[in-house]
Amino acid sequence: MGDSFREQLTEDRIFLKADRRLDTEIVDKLILQLNRIYPQILTDKEATKFRNLDVPTSVCLGELLTHLQGKGEEACREFYRALHLHVEEVYYSLPTRLRLRDSLDPLKFPRVTPQRHVLNERGPLFFMGCFTFVVGMAFFYYCSEAKVTAGSRTLGMAALGLKRKAQEVLVWYAEESLTKY
Repeated sequence: MGDSFREQLTEDRIFLKADRRLDTEIVDKLILQLNRIYPQILTDKEATKFRNLDVPTSVCLGELLTHLQGKGEEACREFYRALHLHVEEVYYSLPTRLRLRDSLDPLKFPRVTPQRHVLNERGPLFFMGCFTFVVGMAFFYYCSEAKVTAGSRTLGMAALGLKRKAQEVLVWYAEESLTKY
């Protein structure tokens, strides 16, 4: 990437302070991670100061980031590790991570964008043709003069093998359509 972790933290600072996914609980986890595993980066006294619940989370996080930048490159790198460990979605949406992902050589690493809604390999003209056919059939059905006379007898015969309720509906439809004509 070329940038030092200190420079990256300077660039990511505004994003981290504004991100709502970094709530008090997550910031507390980050502070505890740095305090327990790397006490030379964040002592118990400093950790207690940053875990103060009376201070808003964004202010506390801003002070923590300033403190880590003052501690040096190693402290900033460990903060990124803790962030990656506890809040992966925030870590991957950092401006420096996005810039890294966007700067990759597209010839070496071609982007694969997943297609969300792939119905099949046919194009939009196929679907327009199917839609036109269905609309044409519906138009033909409703505009034909003998639309029910022959069909009603077929419906009456089709009712023979069905259950009682379905049979009643089909026979009623067949009888009603015959009385109209």
